[in-house]
Amino acid sequence: MKIAIVIDTWLPEVNGVVTTMHKIVEELKALGHDPRVLSHGNGFVTVPMPGYSSIRLALFPQRKVNQILDEWQPDAIHISTEGPLGAAARRYCVKRSLSFTTCYHTKFPEYIRARVPVPLSVGYAWIRNFHSKASRLMVSTPSLMKELQSRGFKNLVHWGKGVDTELFRPRGKEFLNDPRPIFMYLGRVAVEKNIEAFLELDLPGSMYVVGDGPDLEMLKKRYPKVHFTGFRRGEELARTLSAADVFVFPSRTDTFGLVLLEAMACGLPVAAFPVTGPVDVVQQGVTGYCDEDLKKAAVECLKIDGKQCRAYAEKFSWKAAAEEFLRNMVPARTASQTETDTAVAA
Repeated sequence: MKIAIVIDTWLPEVNGVVTTMHKIVEELKALGHDPRVLSHGNGFVTVPMPGYSSIRLALFPQRKVNQILDEWQPDAIHISTEGPLGAAARRYCVKRSLSFTTCYHTKFPEYIRARVPVPLSVGYAWIRNFHSKASRLMVSTPSLMKELQSRGFKNLVHWGKGVDTELFRPRGKEFLNDPRPIFMYLGRVAVEKNIEAFLELDLPGSMYVVGDGPDLEMLKKRYPKVHFTGFRRGEELARTLSAADVFVFPSRTDTFGLVLLEAMACGLPVAAFPVTGPVDVVQQGVTGYCDEDLKKAAVECLKIDGKQCRAYAEKFSWKAAAEEFLRNMVPARTASQTETDTAVAA
């Protein structure tokens, strides 16, 4: 199957959306399919995303999106993000009466409200309209599905995520030599991640923040006793994560949180708030704790056997996620549309 995947953020950018879709593309190829990524890497003029300059957004992409999709003639079209490229692909499909799927990676209404005073109702009205024409809207967890249903979203289907258990695995604690226990956050360093809820905790041992983002320099100045490593990837990232004792995830806006599985795969229990994402991923008292008292959750995690976390993470694979993604696909064209296109080409 030839699958067009339209996405506004792509390599070399690093975030959960890119990681997810890059892994899915790799697995789809291994399964014998032909996924084609339509991103800013296809020659679009781009501008920095306001408030997050490391992410580039395509500028006036409609004509080029039309040309690319006309040329590719994909069997299925998946719109992964709600940015300029996603919006252009949506218009392309609606105008031609083509079916397409979407997914809900990010709580954009909450992300926007964290930066500017836009009511959630306004943000959700816009995002609901964006997904309203999709044949299927993929969501990662039962709690997120329930939340979106309560907000009027339709055609929801489940789509799970995976973790690279070869890269992320227990590696020993010697990589970090600071006083223990070591509590660690890994991810984007930005306001919507609520990192200060972690940094304000009075915890024993040491605290680490691994990652980069627009708030990094501000937080480094505000919390001089915290270890800020900046961006890390690959083996260095996995060794850093594995060397911690507890993973603390203060975000209240994530739809899943791939880093939760990555931490568990390294043998780390997870402390988080009881919100969408963590409540579906964390097994209370087994792989971590979810509690409105984040300090209590973090300290309780010290009692958890890391082998339990690893065993749980091993249940998630990117191959299984890709297979579920495929089951959620819909043909872009009906049989009659395909016959008409063939006749015109002849």
